[in-house]
Amino acid sequence: MIPYGRQDITQSDIDRVTEVLRSDFLTQGPTVPRFERAVATTVRAKHAIAMNSATSALHVACLALGLGPRDGLWTVPNTFVASANCGRYCGAQVDFVDIDPKTWNLSVPKLKDKLAGAKREGRLPKVVVPVHFSGQPTEQEAVWDLAEEYGFRVLEDASHSFGASHNTEPVGSCRWSDITVFSFHPVKIITTTEGGLALTNDETLAKRMAMLRTHGITRDAEIFTQQSPGPWYYEQQLLGFNYRMTDVQAALGVSQLERLNGYIERRNVLARRYDAALKGLPLQLPHVLPGNVSAFHIYVVRLERPAAAARHREVFEELRRLGIGVNLHYIPVHLQPYYRELGFAPGQFPESERHGESAITLPLYPRMTDREQDEVVSTLRRVLVR
Repeated sequence: MIPYGRQDITQSDIDRVTEVLRSDFLTQGPTVPRFERAVATTVRAKHAIAMNSATSALHVACLALGLGPRDGLWTVPNTFVASANCGRYCGAQVDFVDIDPKTWNLSVPKLKDKLAGAKREGRLPKVVVPVHFSGQPTEQEAVWDLAEEYGFRVLEDASHSFGASHNTEPVGSCRWSDITVFSFHPVKIITTTEGGLALTNDETLAKRMAMLRTHGITRDAEIFTQQSPGPWYYEQQLLGFNYRMTDVQAALGVSQLERLNGYIERRNVLARRYDAALKGLPLQLPHVLPGNVSAFHIYVVRLERPAAAARHREVFEELRRLGIGVNLHYIPVHLQPYYRELGFAPGQFPESERHGESAITLPLYPRMTDREQDEVVSTLRRVLVR
């Protein structure tokens, strides 16, 4: 089986992790801040806060932005459930904005229309979460302009797009957002086994997220609310969580980060090979906007209509039977049972639903060989012809 994604672990990675295992610190030592500084420097952000998952980072980011039970969070249906769940964790109302039919990212025209209607009805969102689907940057400049007009905060879910850029501006710089979140799951661009990270240029948000990930506790004497009785003293000032990344995980991240540029280059080479090899087949291929460099976390195609929905399962199952480990990104979040119970229903976000009925994620990962990719293409071609 050729999988849709696979981590790349080298001897250097193993050596870095072993070094930490032999050190005095396994959990919170010097390696986590070292990893944070390295990522922040890479994407030109001021602050980075590492956590045990991107889901945790999204949750903490929402709390830091003040999202609560009377507020609203908007995101896209074409994403993993965590992009929406982070709002529900805070008790907020979640709603969705449909996707663009070419980029499969958040549709800016649909966002504009929804914001105009929400303003008339007095239900503007407090937080909007654009998702960088498959590794392509969202239209952050346009979203940021709307944020300034309508007063919402912008939380980028860039779990797919570490290493991507828009007009040479790295995703994660937070030039057009309040907070950006990365994921370091094994199939992402780099891995820390599990892990995530939040970036911001706002020192207040950074300090709040750092405290929230560590039980809401601080040891900073300058912000104590009570007089310290001794050097052992600490204060819990917020209701926080144990969302910390360990030094062991961070050591792997530091090592993997050294290969980031190579990973992005190879993923784009493979994507261009797919583009050329699949041209002419009844497929909609990924569309990268001018000025964007995609991280190509995944390579997704869509079966062309009108037969897409009818053949989707057939093509998917036949590819898996023949050893091609395809996947689906994503089942629209609003169609999940939990969200249907909140009142969402089929037909509300048609482009996301069309995507879910026709999308197939093909294998792509840095160690994938040209021969393996050629096997994927030839197998897909045979299945589509049949």
